[in-house]
Amino acid sequence: MHSSAVFLIEFGAIILGLGLLGRMAGRLKFSPIPLYLLAGLAFGEGGLLPLGASEEFVAIGAEIGVILLLLMLGLEYTATDLVTNLKTQYPAGLVDGALNALPGAAMALLLGWGPVAAVVLAGVTWISSSGVIAKVLGDLGRLGNRETPVVLSILVLEDLAMAVYLPIVTALLAGAGLAAGSATLAIALGVAGLVLFVAVRYGRLISRFVSSDDPEKLLLVVLGLTLLVAGIAQQLQVSAAVGAFLVGIALSGEVAEGAHHLLSPLRDLFAAVFFVFFGLHTDPASIPPVLLPALALAVVTAGTKIATGYWAARRNGISAKGAWRAGGTLVARGEFSIVIAGLAVSAGIEPSLGPLATAYVLILVVVGPLTARYTEPVATWVTARRSRPVADPGPAEERLPLAEPVRHER
Repeated sequence: MHSSAVFLIEFGAIILGLGLLGRMAGRLKFSPIPLYLLAGLAFGEGGLLPLGASEEFVAIGAEIGVILLLLMLGLEYTATDLVTNLKTQYPAGLVDGALNALPGAAMALLLGWGPVAAVVLAGVTWISSSGVIAKVLGDLGRLGNRETPVVLSILVLEDLAMAVYLPIVTALLAGAGLAAGSATLAIALGVAGLVLFVAVRYGRLISRFVSSDDPEKLLLVVLGLTLLVAGIAQQLQVSAAVGAFLVGIALSGEVAEGAHHLLSPLRDLFAAVFFVFFGLHTDPASIPPVLLPALALAVVTAGTKIATGYWAARRNGISAKGAWRAGGTLVARGEFSIVIAGLAVSAGIEPSLGPLATAYVLILVVVGPLTARYTEPVATWVTARRSRPVADPGPAEERLPLAEPVRHER
């Protein structure tokens, strides 16, 4: 059979399968991410039916998926929102990073993977899934709750941290020395700071330049600008994802809303392809040996995320019930954990890191919606049980003696 025909058959089967899996997840009111990862495992190395002709195209589609994920994330925030969150919520960001990144780094070192793998696994366990959490908040009807701004603030701070973290990881994975790594980080911070400054001061002018009443032209300009900036950023060893994120921040108002509406279907398509691609490069046989460390890491970091959300919410004057809801909502990991692990897999760092990250994300993307729903009622029940007074029968000498039976004389 002609190679192009094989490619069309394979890629068409992938897209159709993803659509059916997404529909199944929607009916179950569940995130489709674990299903996409499992599909990748089934069609990858050591899977049921390995792909051939379409793998290279899937790799390009996966890279576009990462770029669109970060672009859409940037469109969610204005530069002013980011600056305000950075000023007011930075303590919560520091606590979040310390509690959730350190377990991942410690696990990598305990497994003997070395410092570079430790930095990568720290990022995998640190960043929550904005996509899964946003869907969970909508499904549970909590978008208007008092604790929801705290949750969103933590997610924003994590996204800002990504702009610094990704260039560091990229430089480490490339084997850059201290001088080259410092230069890469300086460039990334300089570019991010410049984009924030320009977005705050001249955001309206940029949006006006990009704006168009014709959806086709708006789509082409925004998508073309994003891919161009992402490519330049990658050429500078900064990270294509960071470049896309900064483009999203620079756009605001009606342009951001219009671009979000037009690009959402593309984002969903290529993001699904990205998750499949990650699964393709993970041998299912490599997961069982790392399942126990992944489960232990999932249990520990689920607890640290709950503690992070609880502390941040209480710090902002939220009630205990709302604080427990905030903590439970933050547990899910997903797209960004896979993005970070994907960088390490592409660079050939520690073969077991990819399987461990896959198992870890599969566990927490399933557990996350459950903790969001049940952390608060379980915590309330436990608190009520602890505070319930125990009936005290009193000292033995104060107890009334049992009445002796009355004997009737005959």
